[in-house]
Amino acid sequence: MKILSIQSWVSHGHAGNAAAVFPLQRLGAEVVAVHTVLFSNHTGYGAWRGAVVDPSLVREVVAGVEERGSLADTDALLTGYLGDAAIGEAVLEAHARLTRANPRALWCCDPVIGDVGRGVFVRPGIPEFFRDRCVPAADILTPNHFELDWLTGGETRTLPALCRAARGLLARGPKRILVTSLTVEDTPAEAIDVVALDAAEAYRVRIPRLPIVGRGTGDVIAALFLAHTLAGLPVAEGLARAVSSLHGVLAATVAAGREEMALVAAQAELVAPSRLFTPERLA
Repeated sequence: MKILSIQSWVSHGHAGNAAAVFPLQRLGAEVVAVHTVLFSNHTGYGAWRGAVVDPSLVREVVAGVEERGSLADTDALLTGYLGDAAIGEAVLEAHARLTRANPRALWCCDPVIGDVGRGVFVRPGIPEFFRDRCVPAADILTPNHFELDWLTGGETRTLPALCRAARGLLARGPKRILVTSLTVEDTPAEAIDVVALDAAEAYRVRIPRLPIVGRGTGDVIAALFLAHTLAGLPVAEGLARAVSSLHGVLAATVAAGREEMALVAAQAELVAPSRLFTPERLA
């Protein structure tokens, strides 16, 4: 399993490639990482240092990887935080290079736009780029609840409404969708839901809500879900394993009194979650 991962990098903590690369490697994947930003820390702290990478540099790095013949055996592209809409064009070019080299390669796109409470937190043009350019081209989408609503132009308060909205996105091109950080009318206050679906099936996993700020958690679960998809797992099993692994890491983080995810200390959870949650099939 080999994955080209184009997303942000932080030096402190885990977000973007700093959250996705290690879990993928722990699951046995070889990862070719290309960074879209070089930041000191996750922007959720409210203050950070660093800079967005120039789109031409992203293109140069991907071109160099291609020249080494590395794309022919790459199974998937994983993308997340862009930093600037212009980097999106470089991502689309990277996707085109990859599919020329390996037409069977998948694209897992985490459309990082915003979140409940914070609203849209990316630069102008990025949300529209995800909606208009990435959704039709991606094979897997992993929006959170806020991002699903933004991409579909509505507000989903019930599970049936959310599934209808997600299937509307499936009709535009993707084969699988994972909706994270989900709270609908029947979600208990002490829980959080995650839903995954394809054209035929939809499943929900409900997990206990933990007292932690989830910085980089979306990047981790997108990477895990992609890895399990590449391994051939059905939607239900891929969902259950990805959610269970992330919950195990976060539970270990809380137990250790840490602020940033204990990805390394709790790495066993990535391979064999200590608690495997059961997916519920939805109508």
